[in-house]
Amino acid sequence: MKRALILPLLAVGALAACTPTVRVKVDPINIYAKLDANVRVQLDKEVQSAIQQNPNLF
Repeated sequence: MKRALILPLLAVGALAACTPTVRVKVDPINIYAKLDANVRVQLDKEVQSAIQQNPNLF
């Protein structure tokens, strides 16, 4: 009777000891961006021009 209990416990213990470890290494990402007010003004002017040329755009 004791063997019937000990054998499954040993099997479970052996399986638990063999669980794999997965490690994921993620390198940092550096993003360099420089925006200034001129870019925004330029885009605003281009959008206004596009809307005037295509009033049904939106």
